[in-house]
Amino acid sequence: MQKVLQIHPCDNVLVALTDLKKGEQISFLNNNYTLQTDVPAKHKFLMQDLKEGDEITMYGVLVGKATQPIAKGEIMHTYNTKHASNEHYAKQKEASWTAPDVSKWQGRTFDGYLRSDGRVGTANYWLFIPTVFCENRNIDYIKDALLSQLGYAPTQKYKQLVSKLIAQKDNLEAVKIDELLFEESAVQQRLFPNIDGIKFLNHEGGCGGTRQDSEALSKLLAAYADHPNVAGITVLSLGCQHLQVSMLQKDINERNPSFNKPIFFFEQQQSVSEEQMIATAIQQTFKGLVEANNYIRTPQPLSKLCVGVKCGGSDGFSGISANPSVGYTSDLLAALGGKVLLAEFPELYGAEQDLVDRCVTNQSAEKFTHLMKTYDAQARSVGSGFYMNPSPGNIKDGLITDAIKSTGAAKKGGTSPVVDVLDYTEPATKSGLNLVCTPGNDVEATTGKAASGATVILFTTGLGTPTGNPVCPVVKIATNNALATRMQDIIDFNCGAIITGEKSIEQMGDALLEYCIEVASGRVIPKAVQLGQDDFIPWKRGVSL
Repeated sequence: MQKVLQIHPCDNVLVALTDLKKGEQISFLNNNYTLQTDVPAKHKFLMQDLKEGDEITMYGVLVGKATQPIAKGEIMHTYNTKHASNEHYAKQKEASWTAPDVSKWQGRTFDGYLRSDGRVGTANYWLFIPTVFCENRNIDYIKDALLSQLGYAPTQKYKQLVSKLIAQKDNLEAVKIDELLFEESAVQQRLFPNIDGIKFLNHEGGCGGTRQDSEALSKLLAAYADHPNVAGITVLSLGCQHLQVSMLQKDINERNPSFNKPIFFFEQQQSVSEEQMIATAIQQTFKGLVEANNYIRTPQPLSKLCVGVKCGGSDGFSGISANPSVGYTSDLLAALGGKVLLAEFPELYGAEQDLVDRCVTNQSAEKFTHLMKTYDAQARSVGSGFYMNPSPGNIKDGLITDAIKSTGAAKKGGTSPVVDVLDYTEPATKSGLNLVCTPGNDVEATTGKAASGATVILFTTGLGTPTGNPVCPVVKIATNNALATRMQDIIDFNCGAIITGEKSIEQMGDALLEYCIEVASGRVIPKAVQLGQDDFIPWKRGVSL
């Protein structure tokens, strides 16, 4: 196995592919390096001596500056490096692209749910929406009743554990947790086989904050109601909150004037009692479920896929293995006429110039520049900034500056032109790569991608994360073999063979598109869906990185 990697010929750092020890001799491209420090796998060391203020280049771009002298063979870390990137980006050239050969994919289809407006879902869900946090408890009552009775209840393993603990409270050592957790529970029979799930968008908004927060939440909920993976909706409202039912109805109609899904509204302050409202909501929803069960999957072209690309719990291998593999898949989809959504604007900080140059119109380039600079300025105004984005886990595993993290993160978008730039909750309407303004926060970002229309999300991770989404299947992709082995319960796909040299990025990207087709067809259920990881956090447009 190769020990080090230079990502771009202009880089002045080498990436350690395995743990390297101080004093070890490393040969690379006819040059020898004596390591001045230990260099754990995923970290980088300098290929030359640097003075304070000298630039550090990775992925062929500026990613940091030395804060003190750094010796050739010394590790790059937070104590000797600070973030630096090109902050004066502007469109310098016209977008051009040589698309990958997609002849082998021509004519391929996935089995999806064709909606009346021509969009295609990869799942068929019924959705419950509270307009305000006051209704969360009532939503939970309905959730408990429907999921347990209709065959959608999550795992019962933990209830079984508690039952055994109760039974053995005087002899707790007799309870074998491992044996219990790995027991195969009987699979519940679903009453409605063509309905993939009943989902609930509990949230903490709708009232009490700013009116702008409620307006943004309304647009987000409208986007989920209009999502192609959603067959019907039940809405619970208190009545006096900022987010009125009329506002939600208006936003749904503005988003999709031809919206014709069944949608039921219930307002508690107009009901005889809480009990009566909940019972009526369950009864009406049941009738809707009977109708929604009539939808069936049919073969659809790959151009109908809308795939969001995301990374979280990233490590120093993210930009080398999983992200470029997803990027190749993104390019294949773009060439086939599908839509790709790249978001997480704080994690594009340092990669802006390439994305601006790839914008097909000056208008899109200017919109992207405006959104990025406005967002970063808002963060800086409260003492933060995009440059503070890397988490302790990121740094521990080799992502020392935001520019390193961002340039690797941007690899998920491949190399195709940027056809559109979307603000939060704006729908993707153009085939190809779209940039979507969201935070980098895992759940806020996936929530935003689904709002813009993603019907599958490819989510890379180097450290592991349990993030999912209520209406959009989320595929977890490991950057390394160790993670894929250690967290098999949440990982769906492993790109570790790129690090070991067994597979190329193109081979992995091809395999990932095949996997994506299986997920979109409902033949493979991602772990996030199996585990009920239905995470939903609206972005209030405050400072969230």
